[in-house]
Amino acid sequence: MTPLPVEPAHRLADRALDQGWLVTRLWSEEAVGIIGGEPKCCKSFLALDLAVAVAAGTPCLRRFAVPKPGRVLLYAAEDALHIVRRRLDGICAAAGLSIADLDVQVITAPTLRLDLEADRARLEETIARLKPRLLVLDPFVRLHRIDENLSGEVAPLLAFLRELQRRHGLAVIVVHHARKGAGNMRAGQALRGSSEFHAWGDSNLYLRRDGDELTLTVEHRAASAMPTVTLELAERATALALEVVDRRPQPAQATQHTRSTSASPPPSPKPVTRSHSPICAPCAASALPTLYQRLAAMTAAGRIVKSADGYHLTAS
Repeated sequence: MTPLPVEPAHRLADRALDQGWLVTRLWSEEAVGIIGGEPKCCKSFLALDLAVAVAAGTPCLRRFAVPKPGRVLLYAAEDALHIVRRRLDGICAAAGLSIADLDVQVITAPTLRLDLEADRARLEETIARLKPRLLVLDPFVRLHRIDENLSGEVAPLLAFLRELQRRHGLAVIVVHHARKGAGNMRAGQALRGSSEFHAWGDSNLYLRRDGDELTLTVEHRAASAMPTVTLELAERATALALEVVDRRPQPAQATQHTRSTSASPPPSPKPVTRSHSPICAPCAASALPTLYQRLAAMTAAGRIVKSADGYHLTAS
């Protein structure tokens, strides 16, 4: 009997100091994981955006860089092939790419069952031949006929995908549904079925919709998570693709505001009296001593003058 391979602990590869990324901050290199969310949360659009980015070496969502591009193998079990093509066309248009130059290989078989030994063998043979950098399976529910609530039935299928990742050095993305009405639960715990799904992932992406707002939450097993970002499915000319909604003030707007403020004439002097103070009534008693101290300091510095009807800004 052949013993198990072992390695002294001090010779194990240490990747903590140099985190490898398939897609920077979104997906770790050679990671397996889930894109999760309730129905109609754009999970497939996000999976295809990742596929286009990895295949072309362009930033995912026009924001997150791909350090080392490579071939992508995609199986879209829920959508007709012409719909997959149309979505890829839209994402390519948003990224300024031609789909003809994209190395995304689409499995066109009508079914693929991870719970059947023959289908698992065919999938592994395809991976061995094409050597993809990323495998995308969308969605998990169409890849089996097991009970997703039973850990004993889910775990072997996820273990097979983990074996593919280790044997062939590729990343694996599985699109999976979240429970309906689970908005108050932690994103990973809201995934439908067994808790094995959440535990399995090295990198997981969760999409949630609150009214009209769509948010993306990221978690990693071996890296810190980035802040939640807001996304929208934007249609621009022939492009239909997800994009990041940047809610930060734009530098140009801030500069314009600064210029307009500096160009404005100083306001005319107005009396500063107790009635003009912005302090709310319940806080006035404790805040007034500080106000008086500041008024006294400003008077001593010549910035305001005191008169019978209150304080005034000096003419200078």
